[in-house]
Amino acid sequence: MNRHLRNAVVAAAAITAGLLMTACQNGSDGNAAGKSGAGATSVAEKASDSKASKGSEDSQGSQGSTNSKGVSGSFTDGKVTYLAPGKYIVSVPGKEDQQFLVADDTEVYGAGTICGEAGAKVDAPCTLDQLEAATKKAAVSADVKMKNGIATLVTERRAAQQDTGSGSEGVNGTWFGNVSYLAPGKYTVSDLKGVEQQFFVAEDTEILGYDDICDAVNTGAGGEGGTECTEAELEAAAKKGFSAEVVISNGIATSIRDDH
Repeated sequence: MNRHLRNAVVAAAAITAGLLMTACQNGSDGNAAGKSGAGATSVAEKASDSKASKGSEDSQGSQGSTNSKGVSGSFTDGKVTYLAPGKYIVSVPGKEDQQFLVADDTEVYGAGTICGEAGAKVDAPCTLDQLEAATKKAAVSADVKMKNGIATLVTERRAAQQDTGSGSEGVNGTWFGNVSYLAPGKYTVSDLKGVEQQFFVAEDTEILGYDDICDAVNTGAGGEGGTECTEAELEAAAKKGFSAEVVISNGIATSIRDDH
């Protein structure tokens, strides 16, 4: 009987040990599988976040590369037409039509069509609403200066400038008198009788100073030569007023020499 009891105890112990080992193995495998699954999920999430971040950076980079500045320059003797609120087009003979925008600081001057009185000696400052109203009715003859696609100055052309009798538009000739500032890129020269003539300056306008527009440092023997001055120096001098010789072709100054 004792032998049978010992055998039964040994068998029970063996069975219990086997069950414990199986349970441990199953638990270990389960933990390993759970840990592996969590790790895989974490890696996938990191990869997804990385792709999303890179995609966002790529998108921002793509947007930055597509940003481009608008057109800058002067469009003389053009026809300005309304397109949409704050948006216009200027058509210049021999050039492609150019769209442009207006801003709160866009300067607009009229000579009877946009605003003001026809035949007045000085152009009248107009509002953007007046510009819109006039160009909605019909194209307006005007000169447009723009920077990065936004007009800085819109000036209606005078009827007198459109018919000089020489077959070309704009005033031609040489004037000796006092030069005064009107608006960016726009000036007047008045003769001894006080008759004023408006004119524009362009990028190729020759501006020579003999101490009035800018300091004369390159004058040769007899005071010839003069110093090439910038448009900013011309504008500053014209706001004070100075005497000069102004040669004008089609309403645009080809040369300005202060009276030395």
